[in-house]
Amino acid sequence: MPASPITTPLPPHTDVLIVGAGPVGLTLAASLRQLGVDHVLIDRDTNVQTGSRAAALQPRSLEYLDRIGVAEHLVAAGERGPGFRVHDREHTLLHASYADLDTPYPYVLLASQQTTEEHLLRRLRELGGGVHRGYRFLGFTPDFPGVSAVIADPEGLLRSVSARYLVGCDGLHSAVRTAAAIGFPGEAPEQVFALADVRLDAGPNGLGEHDTTFFLSSAGMLLLSPLAGAQHRIVTPAAPGSAAPCAADIERLVSERGPVAGRIRVAEVVSASTYRVQERVAERFRAGPVLLAGDAAHTHSPAGGQGMNTGIQDAGNLAWKLHAVLTGAAPAELLDSYHDERHPVASELVAFTSQFARIATLRDPAAGQRRNDLFAAAAAANRCPRLDHRQARPARHRLRAGARPRLPTCGRPGLAPDRPASGPALDAGPTRPE
Repeated sequence: MPASPITTPLPPHTDVLIVGAGPVGLTLAASLRQLGVDHVLIDRDTNVQTGSRAAALQPRSLEYLDRIGVAEHLVAAGERGPGFRVHDREHTLLHASYADLDTPYPYVLLASQQTTEEHLLRRLRELGGGVHRGYRFLGFTPDFPGVSAVIADPEGLLRSVSARYLVGCDGLHSAVRTAAAIGFPGEAPEQVFALADVRLDAGPNGLGEHDTTFFLSSAGMLLLSPLAGAQHRIVTPAAPGSAAPCAADIERLVSERGPVAGRIRVAEVVSASTYRVQERVAERFRAGPVLLAGDAAHTHSPAGGQGMNTGIQDAGNLAWKLHAVLTGAAPAELLDSYHDERHPVASELVAFTSQFARIATLRDPAAGQRRNDLFAAAAAANRCPRLDHRQARPARHRLRAGARPRLPTCGRPGLAPDRPASGPALDAGPTRPE
């Protein structure tokens, strides 16, 4: 889909200024538009980003996207992943299925981030919204009760936008987070992943046609997953400083780390990149009228396929609260619950993905064999962890001004989860390329 940015002038006033039109910013904008909240969505890039980072939508994310009218068309465009497998190159150690999940979407939807963004943007336009592209957020000053943001337009001229709330959905190197002086503590472990989306002339034999498969061996971890459009995603650890893999690199890595039976032949490398892991969570997700969502608020290992999903769920949690506060249905303190609910999710997610990545990428052969033996023993004893996309209690909010308000929802009822869902590792770093 072409970018087709909004060509009307940037309005000088709005209720919510959203910086960053990746999947998180687009989800928030579409949600607010459906709720009737005035907002402005800007992005520094003049064109929609091509290539792919995140590639898996979990059931809970699809439930929320259904509420804003996106899921049906997105599901039609993606590939349904009914489960995932763990292999040691020769044998299946574990096979888990999503079929028994209590959800209308008992699968992981395998679709590129670009596809997800296209459908979110299409829905935003259907609702009468859009993206101001080529506008770069430079900073803000307090303008009680909100902010006055300074923005450079595509010609480099400075513009001022007064907003009641400013939401940073602008990625790992968030300008909004920096301007708000919100700390981003964490670490950058010596861990690099190579990512490639490819079309194959010949694929490996003996695997579930639609399953995501992890290969765990002494040669290193490798993930192989089908995508829509006859593509496959390949993710594997790489040496620091490595270049993006070419077709020959990919064939070699799969030969060394993938299934013993059957070699692959790469017909086309659709996109390829490397990503150095960072594990960080913002100290605060709210600082007065400034809020953070997605990679601007948390970043982590690609293990678990949770990055884009967690950001979408951030947006779903935040949208109705902004609407409630701006319409007077709830006090401004309700927005404190956004941090209270989503910050623990992000912290837990970083811990989980860090541990998962370390286990999956064990370098010691003996330790790796013990890991694989444990997978096989758990599967044989039918003691695999139950896949569950609703792992937590619904949040309870104390609205401290008057009776409980009657708040509209975006379509069908539902709650964003308070913990990450189980799923395969299909993300590869931030949802915005840096």
